[in-house]
Amino acid sequence: MQPRAERRQENQVMSQRDYYEILDVPRNASEADIKKAFRRLAMKFHPDRNPDADEETEHKFKEAKEAYEVLSDSQKRAAYDQFGHAGVNQQAGGGGFGGGGGFGDAFSDIFGDIFGGGGGRQRVRKGVDLQYNLELSLEDAVAGTTVKIKVPTHKNCTDCAGSGARKGSSPETCTTCGGHGQVRMQQGFFSVQQTCPTCRGSGQQIKDPCPTCHGEGRIQHYKTLSVDVPAGVDNGDRIRLSGEGELGDMGAPPGDLYVQIRVKQHPIFERDNADLFCDVPINVVTASLGGELEVPSLNGRLKLKIPAGTQTHKLFRMRGKGVKPVRGGPTGDLICRVIVETPVKLTREQQELMEKLGESMGASSKSHSPNETSWLDGVKKFFEDMKS
Repeated sequence: MQPRAERRQENQVMSQRDYYEILDVPRNASEADIKKAFRRLAMKFHPDRNPDADEETEHKFKEAKEAYEVLSDSQKRAAYDQFGHAGVNQQAGGGGFGGGGGFGDAFSDIFGDIFGGGGGRQRVRKGVDLQYNLELSLEDAVAGTTVKIKVPTHKNCTDCAGSGARKGSSPETCTTCGGHGQVRMQQGFFSVQQTCPTCRGSGQQIKDPCPTCHGEGRIQHYKTLSVDVPAGVDNGDRIRLSGEGELGDMGAPPGDLYVQIRVKQHPIFERDNADLFCDVPINVVTASLGGELEVPSLNGRLKLKIPAGTQTHKLFRMRGKGVKPVRGGPTGDLICRVIVETPVKLTREQQELMEKLGESMGASSKSHSPNETSWLDGVKKFFEDMKS
């Protein structure tokens, strides 16, 4: 265990090692290089990142801190370069943080999040982004449209002009932080800066808040926006309206509004990227003898020719009758999927005709029903294989 007297002496004169050697930088290193080197050592040896650290680790952190305090200050660095430790011993802050302000800046950059504080300068925040879910019909999504939407957001309070203070009064300088927005807190043997808990970083206090906005400086309202939806949008696409999000803090720019597209289910069509699918029911006579049908598309009626002997689930592709993608590329196709319907609720006469048809087809079923015949042959072979 190191004697207390020796530790006290060490705190008074941290190190006689070369400061450039401690930070592992050349003597002509730039301010940015010095700051970067200290960051690396601080992240490695800082007590909060090493709760079980021994005295050697603590010493290395103090050593790096002292080196940075000197080399980050142009006057101290010049004195050190000319006279060595003798030129800065009276200026160096020893074990405290009373040296140049550069150390505080670097420290808060690295560890500000740990203690809930930022740097010594208050940073205004851009307003948050908003999202609006817009539901469209398939027709509007494919053709494009213009939609009016109402968005809940905030605006500056007109009664206090956004100051948050009652009309006729004004915000006052925060008595806790003196208007800096930051307070210095002692954490063991070192100190840190964090956001002022009284003014929350604004540097001002509102003693007499505005009764309309209750000191917030803004009130909620609804604004109506016009959204131009380009042709070809699909589920999940987003339209960005720049500057239409929430107001920023202390005059910072507002956020953006993102309009999220959701396309409603269509009773006839299904969309797959640029292609449209459509089920087309046909009767057994049309499927057997062939014919011509009228089928829908988003651009009007189309003629579809059905060849004789068409089977159910047969696909017919109609080129260029689908969707023009919003990001460019060729227009998709309309794909009609034929569904052959079995006749129901037959009259007695129709039943007799079907029976006669079946009898006439029975002798040559292989030629009339090739799929059925091949399936039955496969089933027969399956059972034969099971017996063997």
